[in-house]
Amino acid sequence: MMTESQVSDELTFDALKLQWPTFSQAILDFMKELGLDALDLECDHAALRVNTSQGADSLREAFCRQGEIISDNMINGRPILIIALDAPMVLGELTIECIELPYPGDKRYPVEGWEHIELVLPGGATATETLSEQLLERVPTLTRVLAQETDVKVKMSSPQGEHERLANPTIAFKRGNLCIKVHPHGIKAVIASEAK
Repeated sequence: MMTESQVSDELTFDALKLQWPTFSQAILDFMKELGLDALDLECDHAALRVNTSQGADSLREAFCRQGEIISDNMINGRPILIIALDAPMVLGELTIECIELPYPGDKRYPVEGWEHIELVLPGGATATETLSEQLLERVPTLTRVLAQETDVKVKMSSPQGEHERLANPTIAFKRGNLCIKVHPHGIKAVIASEAK
């Protein structure tokens, strides 16, 4: 049986709903600072950070009442679910149709809850270098950020699920507990590539 403190420490669906307005405003401010707000990009999903499997199971149940799991894939040794929502979430002028729910790995997060959003920059980039060039063409003010000359941490990667066939290089902009990722393909296109 769980104690009261264990129950209150568990990240709940209701807690996520309460966090959303603060998180979304902070993300919108960060997007504007980076110059990404002017690009009119699709926000294909928002992602969570959860520290316990029990918490992830509970959120899985709650989100399955709001939508349907469209991908349950092993990435870097842990399950990551993508849930397509029946009704999209709203982030400023953007709508978000999917939620990424990763099960915890070895890392313990200082803050559980909303962690990042992912934006789609169409252009077919297959490598981070190309994606970076395409982004700089559209937002030249990111030159110093991408050169790591500001307080924004930048990580370039090419994460891939075990069945993915679509290259989806990613640039992550991170400050504190906020992160915005940019990649060339939306999550639904990546999932569709797994079925081929």
